[in-house]
Amino acid sequence: MKLLIDSANIEHIKQINHDYPVDGVTTNPTLIAKENRDFYQLIKEIRTVIGESKLLFVQTVSEATDAIVQEALEIWKALDKNVVIKIPVTVEGIKAIKELKKQGIKTLATTVYTPMNAFVAAKAGADYVAPYVNRIENLNGKGTEVVQEIKQIFTNASFTCEIISASFKNVQQIKEVCLSGSDVITVPPTLINQFLQVSSIKEDVERFKLDWQKSIQGKEG
Repeated sequence: MKLLIDSANIEHIKQINHDYPVDGVTTNPTLIAKENRDFYQLIKEIRTVIGESKLLFVQTVSEATDAIVQEALEIWKALDKNVVIKIPVTVEGIKAIKELKKQGIKTLATTVYTPMNAFVAAKAGADYVAPYVNRIENLNGKGTEVVQEIKQIFTNASFTCEIISASFKNVQQIKEVCLSGSDVITVPPTLINQFLQVSSIKEDVERFKLDWQKSIQGKEG
């Protein structure tokens, strides 16, 4: 299972990429806008921080198919072709995914709320789909069940498309989708840092240290 950083903040990406075994970064227009920087400079810097071998996801903002495809090509070329293009699952977006598939450009179908959203995207040629777990929950749905159902549909249809579970409010939701068959999780830096925030770990380390020191002192005495 892959772990991605869901952020466009350079300092946060640097910290998580340095400390944790991550596989790449996902961005979106909202995260990019928060940084108040030139778009292409920012995404190129993210690429520099994480290196060429890790995944980088960048989203289009155009609405019509031709414009989405053109924007995707510009992003693809700007990042030396080593990028996955995020496209919302609108009708125009699905048509763009079909066209980009023909051109050999990898895509992620985003804004996925239902298993059938994911089915259509995978059928169109998307390499990844991103169900919005917490946003589904906010609409009185069950995000974990949506991930499970997408996984079952993909297995039944022999799709190679991978599920990138996104939109989390806590670590419990992340754990649940990990158990539900998600291929990838994309997580904000604040939640990734919580993965190891268990008070007992620090207490155990301190106890081991004290026991070791007592043992050494006893041998020296």
